[in-house]
Amino acid sequence: MRIVIANDHGAVALKHELAAFLRSAGHEVTNLGVDEETRVDYPDKAREACLEYLSGGYDFGVVLCGTGIGISIAANKIDGIRCALVHDAFTARLAREHNDANFLALGGRVNYAEKPSDILTAFMAAKYEGGRHAERLAKIAALE
Repeated sequence: MRIVIANDHGAVALKHELAAFLRSAGHEVTNLGVDEETRVDYPDKAREACLEYLSGGYDFGVVLCGTGIGISIAANKIDGIRCALVHDAFTARLAREHNDANFLALGGRVNYAEKPSDILTAFMAAKYEGGRHAERLAKIAALE
């Protein structure tokens, strides 16, 4: 898979962890995030990652900030992006199966009950189910 990942200063360690995990599994990772904890604004990183994703050739994106909240809100302002702020493997799986999420958001300052790499794995393994969910996605798109 080809994945774009971006982060602000609140998720440097998590970005390194997830990017290394993805690369070790043979995936191609485009890192648009920061590698040091020098302050950057998460809306800028979200926009950069989303526009890169929309340029084509990516399977999905990952955006990270301190909580995952701000960067997910910013990502969802971009037409064509469905970014899910998830909490565990269950919500990650359903984000793909029911909402056809093309971005995953996590927080670098959040203490997850599950390993973030397990959450990411669940997201990657899930497939959009379509069916009854397609009508709901159309309604979401109409809100844009």
